[in-house]
Amino acid sequence: MKTNSIKNILLIAVVSVLIVSCSTTNQYQRSQDLTDGLYGEADTAETNLANESWQNLFNDPILDSLIAEGLRNNFDLQAAVQRVVAAESNFLQSKAALAPSLSGQAGHTYVKNSESTSPNGPDHYNASQIALQSSWEIDFWGKLNNAKKSAYANYLATDAAHKAVQTRLVANIASVYYSLLALDANLAITKETVKNSAELVETMKALKESGSVTGAAVVQSEAARYATEVTIPDIEQQIRENENTLCILLGRTPGNVERGKLENQQAHELLEVGVPAELLDNRPDVMQAEYSVISAYHMTNSAKAYFYPAVTLTASASLESLEFGDLFDPASFAANVVGGLVQPIFSKRANKTRLEVAKAQQEEALLNFKSTLLNAGAEVNDALSMYDASMQKIDLRNKQLDALEKSVDYTKELLVYGSATYTEVLNAQQSLLNAQLSDVNDQIQQLNAVVSLYRALGGGWR
Repeated sequence: MKTNSIKNILLIAVVSVLIVSCSTTNQYQRSQDLTDGLYGEADTAETNLANESWQNLFNDPILDSLIAEGLRNNFDLQAAVQRVVAAESNFLQSKAALAPSLSGQAGHTYVKNSESTSPNGPDHYNASQIALQSSWEIDFWGKLNNAKKSAYANYLATDAAHKAVQTRLVANIASVYYSLLALDANLAITKETVKNSAELVETMKALKESGSVTGAAVVQSEAARYATEVTIPDIEQQIRENENTLCILLGRTPGNVERGKLENQQAHELLEVGVPAELLDNRPDVMQAEYSVISAYHMTNSAKAYFYPAVTLTASASLESLEFGDLFDPASFAANVVGGLVQPIFSKRANKTRLEVAKAQQEEALLNFKSTLLNAGAEVNDALSMYDASMQKIDLRNKQLDALEKSVDYTKELLVYGSATYTEVLNAQQSLLNAQLSDVNDQIQQLNAVVSLYRALGGGWR
């Protein structure tokens, strides 16, 4: 009888293993039409700007060194790494749930019986025990396996989130760096304009002495000079604020930041966007959103498995004796093996609620994935449009600057000979200043367009 029982239990175990090995669950399938027309009318190519290393993108050794420093020291990036470590631990825990559990225990018991309840029995006894216990839930329906797959997808999603932080960090460092270069250029232009305005004031004073202009002209030229000079403290304050922002991104205390000059920057001209489907594998936030869909998909499969019977095998082996000296005697050995099956009948709606919640979360994750993908396509389009606009503006702005520089020179000469008024000179200088500042903005728009496109395509994390 004992032999037959053991054979029956072993038979159940073997059959269970065979069923598990043969069982399959539906696998997540990515829709093939997710990226159709995602770039609108933008030209696609075989190559992709996102595959370019950031070390080869910016062509500025100082900016490259700052990005490298940020990748080493940025606190948000370090926190993202720790989230990856935690997600990996959760995955390993879900993986271990598929294996049998094993526990050991040891104990000694002393019992003193009352004479009233045990008049004929021993009034006391000792018992010692050393035991090993093992339990294994046979994953017939993939409940634990799907939970493992869900945890693995969460781990990959967290890793993609870490990559997204890195991509964003590279782009932010570059953008703030370019803003600093623009402010430096604006400051230099403004100071040069103040210098020219001071020279004009001296010219006005000389002309007044000769009777060519009135005192009003001198005062107006001085006011124009101060109107330009008063903007310098604001520019210097913006420079300090941007330096502090960049220091935070670099993980260092606020202070001065070494940097190059705007005129030495060269925008990357080969803006290949690749094919839209590459966003699924290149852009970290898109990857993260899809992994969230996969995780929710497997959690739905796991929730379905709760409706089916759970089969467990439990085994224990122990040494038990009333005398400690007999504990290790072969006669003290005891063992049992139990196979159990539990079919849920009424669980206060817990299983149904679990499945409904899992399906809702899966649908929510899918909608978020589609939204993230659409936003990614829109950002690629926006960056390309911004780059094209900056190219057109730079070409026209150069023509405008050439004309305005000539206008300033001509009006100054005409002023000396009495053929132009001081108002015309002031207007020409102000127009030139505005155009020079706008030219700086055009250059920064072009540089930031490259950075935006690089980030939109998912570059910077490789």
